[in-house]
Amino acid sequence: MKALVSVYDKSGIAEFARALHGAGVEMYSTGGTYDLLSKDAGVPVRKVSDLVGFPEILEGRVKTLHPRVHGGLLARRDRPEHMAELEREGIDTIDMVVVNLYPFVETVRRAGVARDDALENID
Repeated sequence: MKALVSVYDKSGIAEFARALHGAGVEMYSTGGTYDLLSKDAGVPVRKVSDLVGFPEILEGRVKTLHPRVHGGLLARRDRPEHMAELEREGIDTIDMVVVNLYPFVETVRRAGVARDDALENID
């Protein structure tokens, strides 16, 4: 089983990821979540760039927008043609996504929020 773990609010994520690892889940992560899990918490996790074969770009804005991620998530396991296509393209399934989103609504509700701050909180 594979999971993509990428969270804005990292509260409790190390404990959750340890439980996933204990259950045999192979995890891929991005940016700050990867750093927290691998370096600070010592949880075995791989970078999404290892999965997709391409580095994060544009200051980390583009990292999971890739067929190896979306194909792995969106393929219907009950459709043999989907599974055959994944195999043909060398794409593994991703069984779980662990995310929470940036606080966009809270950010844009703040009085005087700068446009750049609002844009940075779109997820």
